[in-house]
Amino acid sequence: MITVENISKQFGKLKALDNISTFCDKSECIALIGPNGCGKTTLIKAILGMVIPDSGSIKFQGTDIANNWQYREMIGYMPQIGRYPDNMTIGQVLGMMKDIRNSSDALDEDLIKAFSIQNLMNKRMGTLSGGTIQKVSAALAFLFNPSVLILDEPTAGLDPVASELFKEKIIAEKDKGKLVLITSHILSDLDDLVTRIIYMQEGKLIFHKSIEELRLDTGEEKLVKSIAQVMISNYE
Repeated sequence: MITVENISKQFGKLKALDNISTFCDKSECIALIGPNGCGKTTLIKAILGMVIPDSGSIKFQGTDIANNWQYREMIGYMPQIGRYPDNMTIGQVLGMMKDIRNSSDALDEDLIKAFSIQNLMNKRMGTLSGGTIQKVSAALAFLFNPSVLILDEPTAGLDPVASELFKEKIIAEKDKGKLVLITSHILSDLDDLVTRIIYMQEGKLIFHKSIEELRLDTGEEKLVKSIAQVMISNYE
């Protein structure tokens, strides 16, 4: 579904992406993880067309994304920190996005209901807590029923109940055949979600393995312990 071929990106002297190649397929929930500054955000922005690689290519369903914006309609993106006009209400933000997309397809309002956002429609964005803004961002990412979901630190700021509801929704969408790509520093949140791991470090892709392969290689069941084992091995 998404093919990344030998992409590199440099910002001044910083090599954010160093000859990255990987593949993400449908019916997968893939965790993109690594230490701060490893290139995760740059890779996501490159997939979204927000950063243009210096070399290499990215293909969406076999078509190069260069000079092609239509593919973005099939991606739902949840940023780590959602930024919205302070003076707009939740209802106005949702309405504006519906007007912009102007889609005749059925909307996915599961998260609006699960998070009780329908009871907050008159609340202005500037008055909301960080957790509530996260809920709005999550609802927007899923709203137009995209075939690919890219979620950047999706559970950060969510209360435990909302976090569990969100995880259930992610699993349900993966089971429907969608591709879900998640970045997170909270590795314990990923144990029951992900099928594959992409691990990056200093702009390089260190490995791309299934959860089963990672557990077999490290002898650890928990993701956080598996990753710790890999990191220890890399520094030895």
